[in-house]
Amino acid sequence: MGYETASSRWSGIGPYYAMFPLNFVDEVINTYTERGQFILDPFAGRASSIFSGAVQGRPGVGIEINPVGWIYGKTKLSPGTADEVKKRLSEINNLAKAFKSNDIDELPDFFSLCFSNSILQFLITAKNNLNWQDDKIDRTLMTLILIDLHGGVGKSLSNQMRQSRAMSPEYSINWWNARNMKPPEIDPQLFLEKKIKWRYDKGLPLIVESKVILGDSTDLLKQFQKQSPLQNWKPFSLLFTSPPYMGISDYHRDQWLRLWMLGQKPYPSRNQDKHRGRFHSIEFYKDLLNCVFMSAAELMDKNGFVYVRTDAREQTFEITRNALKSAFPKWNELILDKPYSKQTQTALYGDKSQKPGEKDIILTRRRHL
Repeated sequence: MGYETASSRWSGIGPYYAMFPLNFVDEVINTYTERGQFILDPFAGRASSIFSGAVQGRPGVGIEINPVGWIYGKTKLSPGTADEVKKRLSEINNLAKAFKSNDIDELPDFFSLCFSNSILQFLITAKNNLNWQDDKIDRTLMTLILIDLHGGVGKSLSNQMRQSRAMSPEYSINWWNARNMKPPEIDPQLFLEKKIKWRYDKGLPLIVESKVILGDSTDLLKQFQKQSPLQNWKPFSLLFTSPPYMGISDYHRDQWLRLWMLGQKPYPSRNQDKHRGRFHSIEFYKDLLNCVFMSAAELMDKNGFVYVRTDAREQTFEITRNALKSAFPKWNELILDKPYSKQTQTALYGDKSQKPGEKDIILTRRRHL
């Protein structure tokens, strides 16, 4: 995929585990919707589906429970201007130089091996001063920090790490010490100004009004039945989503370092919320999908489409399929096998076993798909 347009430079914001391929998103939206029709994604991730629709004149609503995915999607749909973001970056960097934080001394040893002292000072200042929840400019700057918070040495703010997922502190410390690797000395303002210049070089994409909402779809979809999520809202013409797969990844634990920047604990921890874990419980997983798809069905246009990508492993696939059948009992079903054609994301983390791939479940009330 090239980066010669504003939309292409913004669509890929956010390294995230198990992301939708962007060309796949565009293809589905072009095939199953027309301009002006509404799109719903209750497991939005970094909101690729909603952004693609918005660029193509299809308003959409996404829901994402993980703040990391949410901030990526929210920023793509409504970024601050380049000048505003550069000004705020300068303010944060000046604060970091002027006021030395004592918070550094309270952090686990991992942080001093992951980041240079100047970068850590900058990160703590940004963490303590950016109002990313409510302010568009602050949110955009925080998003750009999160993208390159960790990754390859010289290509990010950290010592050598993977970009899409933060490894455990113990593993990282042992890996760095075994190779005598030190955190890079980087000027955070110069580093991020280059990132800003590239991101904004083609301008901002023109999009129709769309939203990505931070929260739990089991609650929010029920609220939509009482209060419209968008102005001039009509029933959704496309439900397009990919629920988390059973037992594959804990999206919150995997993003623990970025979540620290967003105000959470400075170490990975298992979230006790049943909708924020790895989904080992079959019953919790069934309940989640049944609740979400049942609520979504109440919001769908009777002539719409449902497009769900899921894991090809039998258990996850059958639970997803059965939940869709219960929510859309009179809709026709088409199943497409999508075997992996290249190395999978999980292979990057040491799992070399053969993967069955994914399956796409497409539903419509029309006789022929």
